[in-house]
Amino acid sequence: MAERDRAYERRLARILAGYVLGLCTVLLLLAWAEQQGLSRQWLGPFLLFATVMLYAGIGVWGRTSEAHEYYVAGRRIPPMYNGMAAAADWMSAASFISLAGGLYLQGFSGTSGQPGGLAYVLGWTGGFCLVALLVAPYLRGMGLYTLPDFFHQRYGGEWPRRLAALGAIACSFTYVVAQIYGIGLIASRLTGVQFEIGILLGLGGVLLCSFLGGMRAVTWTQVAQYVVLLLAFLIPVSWLAWKQVGNPVAPLVYGGQLQRIGDIEQQLVASPAEKEVQAEYRRRAQQYREWLADVEVSLQREREAAQQRIRRLKVQDADSDRIVAAYRELAALPRDPAAARELWTRALQEALDRSRPLTGLQPHARPFAGDPDGTPQQQAAFEASRLNFLALVFCLMAGTAGLPHLLTRFYTTPGVAQARTSVAWALFFIALLYLSVPALAVLVKFEVMQHLVGSRFDALPGWIVQWARVDPSLISVADVNGDGLVQFGEIRLGADIIMLATPEIGGLPYIVSGLVAAGGLAAALSTADGLLLTISNAMVRDLYSHDIAPQMTPEQRVILSKFTLLAVALLASLVASLKPSDILPLVAASFSLAASVFVPALVLGIFWPATTGIAAVAGMSAGFGVTVYYMIANAASVRDALGLAGPGPQWFGILPVCAGVFGVGLGTAVIVVASLTARRRALPG
Repeated sequence: MAERDRAYERRLARILAGYVLGLCTVLLLLAWAEQQGLSRQWLGPFLLFATVMLYAGIGVWGRTSEAHEYYVAGRRIPPMYNGMAAAADWMSAASFISLAGGLYLQGFSGTSGQPGGLAYVLGWTGGFCLVALLVAPYLRGMGLYTLPDFFHQRYGGEWPRRLAALGAIACSFTYVVAQIYGIGLIASRLTGVQFEIGILLGLGGVLLCSFLGGMRAVTWTQVAQYVVLLLAFLIPVSWLAWKQVGNPVAPLVYGGQLQRIGDIEQQLVASPAEKEVQAEYRRRAQQYREWLADVEVSLQREREAAQQRIRRLKVQDADSDRIVAAYRELAALPRDPAAARELWTRALQEALDRSRPLTGLQPHARPFAGDPDGTPQQQAAFEASRLNFLALVFCLMAGTAGLPHLLTRFYTTPGVAQARTSVAWALFFIALLYLSVPALAVLVKFEVMQHLVGSRFDALPGWIVQWARVDPSLISVADVNGDGLVQFGEIRLGADIIMLATPEIGGLPYIVSGLVAAGGLAAALSTADGLLLTISNAMVRDLYSHDIAPQMTPEQRVILSKFTLLAVALLASLVASLKPSDILPLVAASFSLAASVFVPALVLGIFWPATTGIAAVAGMSAGFGVTVYYMIANAASVRDALGLAGPGPQWFGILPVCAGVFGVGLGTAVIVVASLTARRRALPG
């Protein structure tokens, strides 16, 4: 048996080495073809098609209808490859696309209104330590198929399993919407098609992998995707480091650039041109305040002014372009007073942010917002920033330990020892990328401040216009003070654009841009595969086949799971096409949900035998309920729809993205109290 396993791993090693060599050869050939004049219009679609077809081919090769293979890949994935697949599953669109952007916009500590920065790196990496120590080996030793299986086996009864399945659906669906949004973003940029069509193009690769082969196909697809996304991340960050400081090992050399950014930030704060931009944004903020004082009258006045402008242009026989632009301005006005209030409130907040030095961004290396030795307001901002930073780290760590699609990944190893080893491998493969993320944010910010700021508007690089066509909210550059030069305050970059536009910002060949997009697509696809599989399994295996059709055979469950997966994928695509939020906030919300639903009952169920099933149900319900309430009560769109003015309730100054701290705390307290009460009642006398 041992010799057969070694032969199997040697064969896998040869396949992996051949795959890496072949991938590098193709990239070199494409780089040569670009130098010879191959059009960019062919390079982008080719990379998209080639990588998606590669993943689809693995999915077809790994197709299966056997339950043991479909759910847990036959429990024979070697630790290194399982760690590689877990790393790909983990490094979703949030890690690959948005994390560097979050660090670019928020600095290392986040802002007073948006915690983040290094909290994401610390929380997500530390969460794997919790998985290795507290959860994965114990779940693997029980020989389960899904996470709700643990709750059914540990607590008995039906409701622990049902709540676990519903929780898995809720947090995984939120997570998968973010991945499909990233898929549409990348596919539309590579092919030039509309965002919604880009979603459908990328979704085909997801379905061909997870629909046909389940966990067996997904595992080997994720191994292939990890290689793509690792190369796609390390090549541009190494290139930028070599270009700026002459050393490609970015994590070791970006500290010098961080100091230079600090000097540039001081110059920007004192710049007269930047102050002109800030003054214009203050003027716009005042205008929005006046409009919001009487929304209905202001909207009617703006609509009449736009109509008069159109009539005047027609009378003057103006150019058709000016008339079309005037019609667009009229069409862009809000439909009704409610929409106007929501739009102008957001615009007011953005204008206020951009009227501050550095457009409201923190100095990149500042530990926290505010000042512990400053005014009372600055001290309060410092304490709030530090508290939310720690709260977000906690939510991300606890959420990692409770994510169903990630924990299921460790069911695929041959045994408990291999599950522990595969967690260590996953940490290693994740660290290869995560150590470079802060470096990339610093190098890109230096590139923007040093080369884009101060350039002329009539000589803007083409990538700005191209990305603005994909989604205008990703990037905008406008001559606010009218001097013809780009100021830092006139640049607005979304978090989801930084990594994808890095090669173009740094002046790298287009083949690197295509590779980065293919890497982002691989990251989004790898996570979407695992999430869709988790959702369909929870709906069919953990709910339908238990409560409605217990007579189903394993083969029937697999077939129904496949079609459920297809339906969920289409629904998630519909939601993603509405662009409900940026990627990072959606992912952070799913982590808070996973932490509040699963972690208290999961950890206490493993380590405290006195935990009861009724207590677990009560704790899971209380934790999930308080987390969802806190998120919804603070959601601006919900408050606007209900006609509620002002910000939502913020307990202890904790922001909604960290809502999981309340869910985990309340869930743990409820489980402990309910279990102790049940134990006391059970005692004689």
